[in-house]
Amino acid sequence: MLNFQLSKEQEEIQAKYKDFVDRWVIPNRLKYDELAEFPWEIVKAAYREGIMNGVMPVEYGGHNFSLLDGAVASEELGAGCIGMGISIDANTLALTPLYVAATDEQKKKYFGLINEIQGVAAYCLTEPNAGSDVQGIKSLALKKGDKYILNGHKRFITNAEVSTFMTVFAQTDPEKGSRSLTAFLVPSDSAGIEFKPRLQKMGQKASVQNEILFHDVEIPVENRIGEEGHGFLIAMKTFDRTRTGVAALSVGNARAAYEIAKEWTKNRRQFGQPIASNQAIGFMLADMATKIECARLITWYAAWAYDFDKKKLNKLSAMSKLYASDIGMEVTTDAVQAMGGDGYSREFHVEKMMRDAKLCQIYEGTNQVQRVVISKSILKE
Repeated sequence: MLNFQLSKEQEEIQAKYKDFVDRWVIPNRLKYDELAEFPWEIVKAAYREGIMNGVMPVEYGGHNFSLLDGAVASEELGAGCIGMGISIDANTLALTPLYVAATDEQKKKYFGLINEIQGVAAYCLTEPNAGSDVQGIKSLALKKGDKYILNGHKRFITNAEVSTFMTVFAQTDPEKGSRSLTAFLVPSDSAGIEFKPRLQKMGQKASVQNEILFHDVEIPVENRIGEEGHGFLIAMKTFDRTRTGVAALSVGNARAAYEIAKEWTKNRRQFGQPIASNQAIGFMLADMATKIECARLITWYAAWAYDFDKKKLNKLSAMSKLYASDIGMEVTTDAVQAMGGDGYSREFHVEKMMRDAKLCQIYEGTNQVQRVVISKSILKE
């Protein structure tokens, strides 16, 4: 029998994250949008209150959330601020290669480190000429004795300059090219790492991204995650787990914009009645509410499939990210439109939500690439 009711434990997770967002995120979201700085005070509070790394095992500082639990939590973060939410969730992205492929010794060391100092990690995959095309990565880590020597150029790396360590993907054999793609753990203070100034962005300004140059960076062999040549598989396994988080953030952001627009249109009177009573606005609200419910359902389904079904993971995670982030853009745009000049002003926050929504259609694989993933998957069925 199908059951769409959250469990008691999931309702408690939802309430806990909503409370955190109400106290820490919403009061500070315009401040960090204006400052465009990493929200360290929010991240430290998230560590203190058990908000960080929810989907990681308890023994590694997490809360052993299922992916569905994590989607419930991420929706609440998205309803507060996607920029702050991704600053928290991107840490999970960077730790996921450890979770899916690292040795017990590596997990103990690096999960222990990140939790002890209450820091964040960065996931270094994208390059100037290799974003959606992971197989186009050109960074090179050549083995010399008991070390690898890393040279390369990464771009659009979330949490980069504030990270404690990074999970970096690079080739280990120029002749094998992408077939030699390998994942490494690289301390962010290693000699030879150059962080370029943070990217100035349209939205999600509480999240920081940098370009990174690696100049003869030495990586001990014991810092390799998995075997040589397993990097592409590790990256894909990571995205299967994390794309539902992006979808959930998008749903939360859309929900928040819709709720603000709904209340505003109920109170805004023109021609002697609330503008929500006009069919043009009422139908907009109806479409927004319907789209949000549909986006949430596919997000929950994709997360549930990973947790319990273990089938069609790649396809469903791509579908959830594609649909929810597209809906996030549509709903926030309609929220601005429904509220007119007030929607376009900073006062009511929906213009920020509209700007924030756009990036969800781009990172962790553009939505055009998600369609490629989905089409390949369905043609194999």
